[in-house]
Amino acid sequence: MAEAIHSDKAPAPIGPYSQAIRTSNSTVFVSGMIALDPQSGELVGSDAATQADQALKNLGAVLVAAHMTYANVVKTTVFLIDMNDFAAVNAVYAKYFDASKPARSTVAVAGLPKGARVEVDAIAAPL
Repeated sequence: MAEAIHSDKAPAPIGPYSQAIRTSNSTVFVSGMIALDPQSGELVGSDAATQADQALKNLGAVLVAAHMTYANVVKTTVFLIDMNDFAAVNAVYAKYFDASKPARSTVAVAGLPKGARVEVDAIAAPL
């Protein structure tokens, strides 16, 4: 049985999905987070680094709601609309995953919701 995870400190979903789902083995699948301000729902920042920072803060809020931290993250996927932003996003990403370095994929995409430059999803597991 799956359990929906919700945090008021992260933006509400902008479609028919949950912020995250916890499976029966306690693995948590966090939906893609973009740089939305949790209160206003507006996109934060126009550059990839600022947006990556907000997206990762949003991801962290959902992890906390699931009683997990960035250290529990075992896999992420980073979606970029421009691979030229890779280095800038990497620098921000390293601040959140300094000790634990989850497996990661980075994918260039044609577009993201609300015109975002960066989206990050994650899979977290109990330590």
